[in-house]
This record gives sequence, C-alpha cells and structure tokens, in this order.
Amino acid sequence: MDSLSLFCTGALLAGGLYWFVCVLGPAEQKGKRAVDLSGGSISAEKVRDNYKQYWSFFRRPKEIETAEKVPDFVDTFYNLVTDIYEWGWGQSFHFSPFIPGKSHRDATRLHEEMAVDLIDVKPGDRILDVGCGVGGPMRAIAAHSRAKVVGITINDYQVNRARMHNKKAGLDSLCEVVCGNFLEMPFQDNSFDGAYSIEATCHAPKLEDVYAEVFRVLKPGSLYVSYEWVTTEKYRADNPEHVEVIQGIERGDALPGLRSYSDIAEAAKKVGFEIVKEKDLAKPPSLPWWTRLKMGRIAYWRNHILVIVLAAIGIAPKGTVDVHDMLFKTADYLTRGGDSGIFSPMHMILLRKP
Repeated sequence: MDSLSLFCTGALLAGGLYWFVCVLGPAEQKGKRAVDLSGGSISAEKVRDNYKQYWSFFRRPKEIETAEKVPDFVDTFYNLVTDIYEWGWGQSFHFSPFIPGKSHRDATRLHEEMAVDLIDVKPGDRILDVGCGVGGPMRAIAAHSRAKVVGITINDYQVNRARMHNKKAGLDSLCEVVCGNFLEMPFQDNSFDGAYSIEATCHAPKLEDVYAEVFRVLKPGSLYVSYEWVTTEKYRADNPEHVEVIQGIERGDALPGLRSYSDIAEAAKKVGFEIVKEKDLAKPPSLPWWTRLKMGRIAYWRNHILVIVLAAIGIAPKGTVDVHDMLFKTADYLTRGGDSGIFSPMHMILLRKP
C-alpha cells in the first residue's frame, strides 16, 4: 500500500471513529459525551462496588420497602445511570407518546409543556418540579410558561448538572435546583402556586407520603399533576411472564414496587387532594411511547461496544459496562411491558388542594 492510500485509510478510520463517538453517540450535542462518562458522585474506582451494592437491595427486598432505605437506594442508582441517560437519551429522563412528523426531542418537549398547561399557572408563579433530575423538563416548562420553577432531586450530582444546564440555556433566573428528599422537602407550607412530577414519584415507597408533602407545600386552590408509572388493568399477578416483566422494570429502574393504576387516586384522596382528572396518556389514540426503545436497538449495541472500549482503555469507570448492560436489558422489559399493555409510564392524575 503506497503512502497516499495509507494516509487516506488512516484518515477514514479516524473520521469514522470521531463520527461514532462524538457525533452519532451523544443524544444532544450540548449534553454529555461518551468520553466523559462517570459514576456521578461516586469515584471511578468505586463504581463497580456501588453497582453491586445497588443489586444487593434486591437480595434483601424488605429493605427497599421502608422509607429510610429508599433514599440511598435511589441516590446510588442515579449516580450510576445519570451520565449514561444523558449521553444516550438526553436531558429529560422520561417517555412520551410518539408523534408523527415530530422528533423524539420535540415530542418530549410537548409532553412536558402539557404538564404545566394542565396546572394553569401564570408567568411569575412559583411552581415545584418533584424529582427534577438534570432539569430537562424544568427548562422546557420555564421557557414555555415563564413561571419560576424550583426542582428537587435527591442526587447531588444531578443538582450540579441541572444548574450547569440552566445557566447554559440562559434560564437560571427562572430555574432553581435543590438537593433533597421529596418525602421531606425543605420548603414552607403553602409556598407554591402549582406543582408537577414527571415519572418521578414511582421511586417513593408509599405514594401517599410524597403526595402528602406536595399537598403541604401547595397554596390552597393550587393544582398538581403527576405522570405515574403503573401496572394497568391488563396485568395479571398469576401470569409468570407479566411478573417477570414488571420485576425487570423495577430492578432496572430503582423502584421499590410498581403500583396498580387503581391505587393512584386513592393515595391522593387519602392526603386531602380533590381529583380533577385522571387519564392514562399511553392508551390509544396515543401512539406507542416505547417505539423509541425499539428503534434504538442498533444504537444500544453501538453504545455498549463503545462503553466496553472506553472502560478497557481506562477512560470510563470499569463498572460502567455493568450499568449499561443493566439498562440495555431494562429497555427490553419496558418494551415488553408496553407491547403487552401491562405497564404504563404515563398514568396522568390532575389534583387540586382545596
């Protein structure tokens, strides 16, 4: 091979590698890059140990049924998965129905904007994001409504990521992020004009506990909307395949236990809320929310190979491979749950504090 051919071949390989890692890999160019994957607040050498600790909760399932155990369980999970979520999925860690002609990002934004439209807030109102993650929904909602959004997340690493993104988006004057447990929120009674949670309260061991905290901090007459993860009326506890799918979702998403759709309104009434509206946003005529997972099979394998390479050469923590493999398998359980109709991540309930 002459020198020109050798040079062209090398340039082609280098260009392909750059495209594979820096262009095709990230979900958002302004988000996390593959070469920056980490274990959140966990030091690189302890990522694998913390991954094993996370799975140890499922060997002692009674421990994750109590409120005092859940914060560490969920915090560990989000330290492990936040960078991978942001790199491969984007800054909004939730699902949305597929909309023909719209990108996944646009469909996600519209799903978020609907949440704030439902609670009927005005520019300048102070609203609460219960379980804000790295703040993707917060920024979309603040830009859409011009309300002042206060988000709370239990994970300190997510707080720092959210604040960085808020500043980069020029929305830090409207968006505030607090590190805390949504079961014991550091806010005064009757201090918010509205609230929302998007696929976040599924991490609470008892739904009424987080609903009671939201009720406490809302002003009388204010509205709260939540998109809940639930098992649907099609789920059968005596069906081994159904049980396998639901347990797979629980283990791969740090859930103390999925609730039935029929339990949501009862939990809200128990703490004093009035039910304004309840609807499963995943049901027809809405188009499937899990198509994004199906269409991403090639991307999952591509990303997994990349994670293995980055871990092998010491750029990504060793345990990152285990975490990505867990998320890959969880995607399959989520897809099966959506296909069979036994699981919904978008059971919407709109509540009012009298």
